Amino acid sequence: MKTSEEIKHIACQVIDDEKKAVAGLAAHIDDAFVRAVEIIFSAHGRVIITGIGKSANIATKIVSTLNSTGTPAIFMHAADAIHGDLGMVQSGDVVICISKSGNTPEIKVLVPLIKNFGNTLIAMVGDIDSFLAQQADIVLNTTVEHEACPNNLAPTSSTTAQLVMGDALAVALIECRNFTASDFARFHPGGALGKKLYMRVDELYRQNERPLVNPSTPLRETILEMTSRRLGCAVVVDDGRVVGIVCDGDLRRMMKKHQQLDGLHLTAADIMTPKPKTVCPNEFAVKALDKMRKNAITQLVVVDEQGSYLGVLHIHDILREGIL
Repeated sequence: MKTSEEIKHIACQVIDDEKKAVAGLAAHIDDAFVRAVEIIFSAHGRVIITGIGKSANIATKIVSTLNSTGTPAIFMHAADAIHGDLGMVQSGDVVICISKSGNTPEIKVLVPLIKNFGNTLIAMVGDIDSFLAQQADIVLNTTVEHEACPNNLAPTSSTTAQLVMGDALAVALIECRNFTASDFARFHPGGALGKKLYMRVDELYRQNERPLVNPSTPLRETILEMTSRRLGCAVVVDDGRVVGIVCDGDLRRMMKKHQQLDGLHLTAADIMTPKPKTVCPNEFAVKALDKMRKNAITQLVVVDEQGSYLGVLHIHDILREGIL
């Protein structure tokens, strides 16, 4: 068994090797890469990505990334393709074949069949002299000097290079399509990521109580309103417009200033924070969260376009949805 220091050194060496492999890709971003992006962008069909072994695993990840960013893509296992799955390739599709060596038996059988179909074949390959590279219409060079594996055998640096090249393709296509956050949200409606992109304040605050006092409301009644509504605040409204808010911090500051409360005739207006931070109901919840963070507060007053009081959005509403 290795010592703890030796294990740390091995891990750091792997990271360094793979970092060098990724850095080396920059030299291979050439006119062929540009043509690949242009062809995929203008294609009438889908992107079919194929591979075998570890390259097949990378292919499935690239397919997922493309699908989620506006480029329809399908994974086709190279071994299954020559046993019937080749039927998924349609006219107008672009085929990307991923392979480190470019010379595996399955690839040698599959490539001529794709060429016979007339589809554009893009090779993502680690050997530009291989069978795959020689047969492809476009070659994306993912050559690495050596694997991070100490025996230079297990695909490590090479699969990292493939993954990064796939991300480079996907991001270039995102830019070409002017793919926005709103577009992204349409493909990610579920989970915390989707909620960050589409959930709005209006979906969160309505379930809350609506604590409300007017400027002349006595201190005792103001505190009762705060506690009974269970939001830790009371919104001060005058003639339908929000003029202030009373929070726990306002109470603490008031008590520090007035050591003796007996005989004091304080009102909400005397202790409130004027012009509280507000948010519109159609604002994205993630932006409301950002406003809370910037102002170090835990609630926002929800108002309409005319500034009329609608309710209170609390940070717990956002936490409950897993957005934070």
